[in-house]
Amino acid sequence: MAEIKVYYEPDMNLLTIFWDTPISDQICSEMDDGVILIKNSKTGSPIGIEILSFKPEDKRIGGISLLMGNETKAA
Repeated sequence: MAEIKVYYEPDMNLLTIFWDTPISDQICSEMDDGVILIKNSKTGSPIGIEILSFKPEDKRIGGISLLMGNETKAA
């Protein structure tokens, strides 16, 4: 089972979610208003997201969906 790491820094209103191992050499790009995609710089694979100015009632979370793993169909 995949391990998801969630970091919340209330003093900075910053929410960071990693579904892969965080690395020091990563690429970040803004996807939407204050939603940052974090990618592995070597592979280009997404490894997490960061949400700026996050508050628990934040509506941006509802617009983000994440599918992990492989979808399998029953025979």
